[in-house]
Amino acid sequence: MKLNETTAIVTGGASGLGEACARRIVENGGRVGVLDLNHAGGEALAEELGQAAVFVPTNVTSADDVTVALDVVAAELGRVNAVVNCAGIAIAQKTLGKDGAHSLDDFRKVQEINLIGSFNVARLTAERMQSNTPNEDGERGVIINTASIAAFDGQKGQSAYAASKGGIASMTLPMARDLAAHGIRVNTMAPGLFLTPMMASLPEAAQDALAQQPLFPKRLGDPSEIAALACFMIENAYLNASIIRLDGGVRLP
Repeated sequence: MKLNETTAIVTGGASGLGEACARRIVENGGRVGVLDLNHAGGEALAEELGQAAVFVPTNVTSADDVTVALDVVAAELGRVNAVVNCAGIAIAQKTLGKDGAHSLDDFRKVQEINLIGSFNVARLTAERMQSNTPNEDGERGVIINTASIAAFDGQKGQSAYAASKGGIASMTLPMARDLAAHGIRVNTMAPGLFLTPMMASLPEAAQDALAQQPLFPKRLGDPSEIAALACFMIENAYLNASIIRLDGGVRLP
């Protein structure tokens, strides 16, 4: 799919990895619907990107919110033929810590936003995509979900986060199989240690220590590098049912 023929919805698009993906799609001639609960960030980004973007406040776990967002993006920017799911949260909480057992409500919340939210957006957008006119490859759309290296190398305190991201990774192949007959591809990005607002909130010493973990280059990833991968996944029609780690070769102990 050509980027200049792409109209994508980007969840979590008001900041971090999602913002970088939205920017790169527009820079390459595409259009984006920025879906986020961060009103200030989303509105500012959409205003900066101009007529190629629209911001829609969206709770990704709500079927009603996502349906409204799809209606708005289709009305203002045209048919939706790509999804980049970046919305998510992370918590640090051990299964059994000094304060007792892991909060079940916190565990549920992480699954609800990260895993169920991604599935909710994917299923509702796929329903719209099936009506798109196919391109020369018969392609009607592409769905890109965001897992994490935590799906494979989960750390202490990451049971909830790793479970949610492992679910996204495991969903890749069956979802691609489900949607193949409709001409819709499904791929997953698994970022490593990236300099996102969440990472930037850590003490500088902690950031420096984490930056030494990748094999090469010895630094944190830049969100623009995830955006480049997302755009590659959109453009490369033969890439399907794949999970790609983008992590500088890091394998967390």
